[in-house]
Amino acid sequence: MIQLPEGPWWDWDVVEWNAGRLRLGAGSDLSYHHGLELVFSDPFLVSCPAAFQDPVFREPTPEEMRALSRQTGETPDVVVAFEAAAGGPEPASGLIAAGGLELVRGTVLRYWPGDPVPGDRLAPWVRPPGAG
Repeated sequence: MIQLPEGPWWDWDVVEWNAGRLRLGAGSDLSYHHGLELVFSDPFLVSCPAAFQDPVFREPTPEEMRALSRQTGETPDVVVAFEAAAGGPEPASGLIAAGGLELVRGTVLRYWPGDPVPGDRLAPWVRPPGAG
């Protein structure tokens, strides 16, 4: 099961998702930045809300593992399961199967700061003014 570092990780969203990578960002207020990323390499099954709060990570159930095996024909290297608030009356379930997982800490800005501070990273969608 996934072990998160200490921190205020109650707000989560999908920062980037393409064929080779799924990046989830977490922080206390995602308006301006996030401080933790779960970077899944080679994701081949993703079922989670685009934004969610207060996830409770758990081991995948035997039924979830059987369904993954049926859908993909293999046993994934990484399987992350969770329940989280996602705006509905009931918690939303999340299930992610991927080739690998890396936890990355550090400030990722969600706006153009003018002069970025060394060490800060910018979210993939952040561009300097006028850069299109």
